[in-house]
Amino acid sequence: MAYQAGIPEEPSVLVNQISSNIQKITLLTSELQRAISVLGTEQDSSQLLQTIQQKQQQGNHLAKETDRLMKAFTALPVGPDQRQRKIQRERLLNDFSAALNSFQKSQREAASKEKEFVARVRASSRLSGGQPEDSFRNVPPIPSDSQIQVQADAVTEEDLRLIQERESALRQLESDIVDINDIFKDLGVMVHEQGDMIDSIEANVENTETNIQKGMHQLARAADHQQSSRKKICIILIVLVVVAVVVGLIIWGSLKA
Repeated sequence: MAYQAGIPEEPSVLVNQISSNIQKITLLTSELQRAISVLGTEQDSSQLLQTIQQKQQQGNHLAKETDRLMKAFTALPVGPDQRQRKIQRERLLNDFSAALNSFQKSQREAASKEKEFVARVRASSRLSGGQPEDSFRNVPPIPSDSQIQVQADAVTEEDLRLIQERESALRQLESDIVDINDIFKDLGVMVHEQGDMIDSIEANVENTETNIQKGMHQLARAADHQQSSRKKICIILIVLVVVAVVVGLIIWGSLKA
């Protein structure tokens, strides 16, 4: 079995790394949620936006790395500890899915707040006639230099900087959300494959148990047959002894007469 470079083949090492990454994602999500709660308030700033983007990137990197580790763990060859690994796989898949759900929920909340921020700035600057976009996936392009010149009286340099900064953050958030959606698809495939594998393992176990029962039945029949044979031999020996005794008595009586 070939594994990706840098990914261990030892089950226990994989389990520890996956568990550690899930804990890191959970911690990052909590930190991200606290930062997102400040968006749109008086404490909102470019530094806050950079902090959120940094944590987003860290979370996405951890999610992708954990996805690769989960695939490697799922692809391990069958071994004597297969049942234990099955339990570990189910637990890790559940924990990873829960962590990703929380992380993506924070992503979507951040995207929603960024969209609202851009809409407010556009409305106050009359850059888009005060109409917010319907979706952060359809953010209009940054105005050209000629458009900016025409609207110079309505748009300040600070407005343009904020809009560009927040639209860039929205595009990155969109890309991050798509990445997490792809990982969810991978998890769905792994859960399906695990189910097929478990069915195969259980079928093999049932076949093994059936074969063991058949073997025990055959051994019992062999033991009964052996016991029956011993009884027959004992009876034959007893008959031979009785015949020998009778013959001996007859001969002894003849000689005595």
